Amino acid sequence: MSLQALAFDNRFTRELPADPITGSARRQIRGALYSRVSPTPAVAPQLLAYAIEVAELIGLSEKDCASDAFLQAFSGNRVLAGMDPHATCYGGHQFGNWAGQLGDGRAINLGEVVGPEGRQTLQLKGAGPTPYARTADGLAVLRSSLREFLCSEAMHHLDVPTTRALSLALTGESVVRDMLYDGHPAPEPGAVVCRVAPSFTRFGHFQMLAARGEVDLLRAFFDHTVAADFPDLLEGTAADDAGLPLAWFTDVCERTAAMVAHWMRVGFVHGVMNTDNMSVLGLTIDYGPYGWLEDYDPNWTPNTTDAAGRRYRFANQPAVAQWNLLQLANAIYPLIGEAAPLEEALREFEARYMAHWRAMMSAKLGFASLVESDSGLLDELDAVLQLTETDMTLFYRALADLSPALLDGDGSPIDCLMPVFYRPDEVAGERRERINAWLRAYLMRTRQEGRPASERRAAMNAANPKYVLRNYLAQMAIDKAEAGDASLLHELQDVLRNPYAEQPGKDHFAEKRPEWARTRVGCSQLSCSS
Repeated sequence: MSLQALAFDNRFTRELPADPITGSARRQIRGALYSRVSPTPAVAPQLLAYAIEVAELIGLSEKDCASDAFLQAFSGNRVLAGMDPHATCYGGHQFGNWAGQLGDGRAINLGEVVGPEGRQTLQLKGAGPTPYARTADGLAVLRSSLREFLCSEAMHHLDVPTTRALSLALTGESVVRDMLYDGHPAPEPGAVVCRVAPSFTRFGHFQMLAARGEVDLLRAFFDHTVAADFPDLLEGTAADDAGLPLAWFTDVCERTAAMVAHWMRVGFVHGVMNTDNMSVLGLTIDYGPYGWLEDYDPNWTPNTTDAAGRRYRFANQPAVAQWNLLQLANAIYPLIGEAAPLEEALREFEARYMAHWRAMMSAKLGFASLVESDSGLLDELDAVLQLTETDMTLFYRALADLSPALLDGDGSPIDCLMPVFYRPDEVAGERRERINAWLRAYLMRTRQEGRPASERRAAMNAANPKYVLRNYLAQMAIDKAEAGDASLLHELQDVLRNPYAEQPGKDHFAEKRPEWARTRVGCSQLSCSS
């Protein structure tokens, strides 16, 4: 299939009301879900990378991706037949405070493509201002765009629910950004990412309609969302029944619980879990100041804006997800008219999340399932991982290699784990004994379970990745790409396609964070500036 043959069926813009004004002039809108706006053409676009797996979702081939038509379409320079470019309106709570109208400030939906695996919305990020850009320019820089491109695809291959990324292109012009909001703006290379998802519907879409008291439009948008993205819920449920919104909300709670449990499994920290950054499909969305736990620190947040309150720290992600769901429940309350069913669904979220968490921890530790007596083992694991800087990813991969036979010899299990510690000299005395005691208890538990060592190791290595997009790796790829060399970007993209596999010659991509990256901007400190 060529680009000209892409089958656009723009259900969102066909079924829902538009802002009567077009163009990018900043404005508040009412009675509408979106505004039509065209991408800003790139001065000298250059394709840096594409994901063939995503291209195939919409029916494109390697040859199509290498064409000039592909570059022009997905850098914002050409609107293909059937596209209907628009930016959507939503609100949201940012860092716990209602922010009013937000919307797609630098994201432009090109349209919905019906491909071999269903409907996908194509969205350009960084292609110029929209009515929701407020005081910003609607552009994006290579730094953040490369991080989003790589991480979207890395998360998919880690089996984490996520939006996808089709392409990454330079625009050929500079964009000025104050990276750390410290009064030192500087020009950076501009870039555009094409993001792909069945839809980009956020909690904030519903919040905005509810905040404006547009109940009829709230109902219409809800009906559209269910029909487009949750058709299974319509089977046997009356569309005008309050039971449908409750069933939908329960489904969103389940998807959100599963998504966050996956984040916790691989050590991902979103960094900015505002309600406008939460997908009703339970997809990881908006890769801004995210980060990966390297040394296991439950209180770590990658977002410099969050450094004081640490609202979005690693350990707090499940609680924030539940708080965000409360805001969504408030938004759809007019569709139900009763608080009690929504409150019950919110209470059930914790049980839903814990069920996912228990299954996740069973897999990470190589157990068939957790039993009641494992609670102490898990509590102590959380404690020993924090006794000294311990690389989370390497720890679980090394744990899979430990054999219960170590209990029968004179050696210490901890000797096999020394490479996972950032400060091996600290692993001494009482600290060493406590870690060793946990390892012996763990090996005793695996012996009692009686699972063959090879089976246990394979199961653990299927849950615990060897390769993740470590912050310093992303920064190294950015540094090279800004200097005109995209080779590391391509190599990382390839390695991250198989994050659980042993890849000969690629072990250097699985090494723990080097000391130079401990305080390097982009490796330990990130911001929303992009």
